[in-house]
Amino acid sequence: MMYPVIALQIAPSFNIRQCKQKLALPILFTDSDELFLSNGTEKFVYVFQYGVVAFFNHSTQEINALIEQLNPEATPWQEQDLKETIRVYVSEGEQKVAFDKVTLAHFDPEAIRLVMLNTSQSVALDQYLEITDQLLAETNKYTKSLELKGKLDISGIKLKRFIGKVLNIKNQISENLYIFDSPDITWENESLNTLNIALKQTFDLKDRYRYIYERTAIIKEDLELFKDIMEHRESSKLEWIIILLILVEVVDLFVIRILKLM
Repeated sequence: MMYPVIALQIAPSFNIRQCKQKLALPILFTDSDELFLSNGTEKFVYVFQYGVVAFFNHSTQEINALIEQLNPEATPWQEQDLKETIRVYVSEGEQKVAFDKVTLAHFDPEAIRLVMLNTSQSVALDQYLEITDQLLAETNKYTKSLELKGKLDISGIKLKRFIGKVLNIKNQISENLYIFDSPDITWENESLNTLNIALKQTFDLKDRYRYIYERTAIIKEDLELFKDIMEHRESSKLEWIIILLILVEVVDLFVIRILKLM
């Protein structure tokens, strides 16, 4: 038997409490960041705070109906840019993970949840890769200006906002993705732990996470340099203002003494 898993980025973020009310399905697991639901016989929905939803064994019509409930402004799942799919097979006595499919020894909701979790984190990584690409492109624009013109084409306020944006992205990646942490369900179950490790390797989660995190670190380092240059420029302006004020004071005293002599 083959079961499709489809994970989609359909919103910037979700309020898990509101998602419970919108879907009103039996809850199998929930916390402040996740919501794992049953939607009938051998059907599951997994909602994540970072805006990704995974569907197990749902038809196109069912997926689009659920998307409509969660985010009416989202497009049908077939038109989503940020998505990941994988097939799950159940074959007695066998557990394997391949490039585009997972084979489970039996129908285990916890194992299925792991598949949905890792598939969803792959989608989230794609989203953060797009964001960091955009940030890096904008940063390179300023470094190019610095190289060609010897000055930064950015205001102090805009630079501070840009630095804040980069820091927020780094924080979101750290808070929302559990790439280096094993879920609680794997701690006491060797089979689930093996499955989790194999899924991370198949989706290349750890390397992709490091790649994104390192790029944000490079961007942040460049922006800190820009900030130092900006502060030096402001400091130089202040020094010139002080020098001009001193000159004005000296000239004023000089003029007053001349007038007194006259």
